[in-house]
Amino acid sequence: MKSTPVAPEVVLLHGFTGPTEDIVAAVEVISAAASFRHLKTPGGRPMSAAMTNCGALGWVSDARGYRYEPCDPLTGRPWPAMPDVLRSLAQRAAAAAGWPGFDPDACLVNRYVPGARMGAHRDADERDFSQPIVSVTLCAPAVFFWYGARRSGTPLRVRLEPGDVLVWGGAARRGYHGVGPPEGGVRINLTFRKAV
Repeated sequence: MKSTPVAPEVVLLHGFTGPTEDIVAAVEVISAAASFRHLKTPGGRPMSAAMTNCGALGWVSDARGYRYEPCDPLTGRPWPAMPDVLRSLAQRAAAAAGWPGFDPDACLVNRYVPGARMGAHRDADERDFSQPIVSVTLCAPAVFFWYGARRSGTPLRVRLEPGDVLVWGGAARRGYHGVGPPEGGVRINLTFRKAV
């Protein structure tokens, strides 16, 4: 497994997942229990990527703002439990990138169809910033944009292939980043976080 430093405290683990059949199957189970949906920003604009969650907490966005909730607002039920295959993947990737002991309580599952993208943003709705972000690419490749401390200037461009895992933490934990549209199909992204 090849590891590439992208920026200070940002590490790309090439092909870290290995075969992805079990991981994709786990995503299908999650989305059957908590369907993909297009959330709206607090200003009312729909996001181009569809998403769902698993774990003790799920990330949501609506007119009340960005936040974590223990229950799916569409069903009123708790989010699906995080499958062991996903939790283990996140923990192993974090350790390989230099953050042992990672124990995520939230996994955001984003589905990007051709044309969908994520603008520059930073993950800042969590209470625990001592833990890294672990981001897994499945199904189709895409280009990841790393801006760093400021959402301006020319970002670093990182091509993410299916099976790649990107991990960032420490001083980079609140770095601005984005992602371009998938290339040649649907991209699934798993983003593991320690929210509380």
